[in-house]
Amino acid sequence: MPLYEYQCNECEHRFELIQKFSDALASICPKCDGAVTKLMSSPAIQFKGTGWYITDYARKPSAGEPSRSEIAQKKDASDQKKKDASGEKKKPDSTSSTSSSDK
Repeated sequence: MPLYEYQCNECEHRFELIQKFSDALASICPKCDGAVTKLMSSPAIQFKGTGWYITDYARKPSAGEPSRSEIAQKKDASDQKKKDASGEKKKPDSTSSTSSSDK
C-alpha cells in the first residue's frame, strides 16, 4: 500500500498515512481539524534481481568463457588491424632527433 504525506494548511503539521489506492484522500488534520494538502514525495522503489549490487559484477567467467579483459584485448587488436588495413599512416614522431646532415 502506498504511503501518502499531507500538510495542514493552518498549523503546518505534516503527517503520513498508509492508504489503499481506492481509499479517499485525507481532508482533515488530526492535530487541529484544519484542511490538509497532499504533498508530492519521492516514491519508494525496490530493485530486485541481479545486476544491482557491486558483487553481481564481480562474477567470474564459467569454464571456457573468456574474461572481460580478454574480450577487451581482442577488440582492441581487431580495431588496430582494421586501422592498419585501411591504409592510415602513422604521423612521424615529433621528438625524433635530426640527422647531422640537416645542419
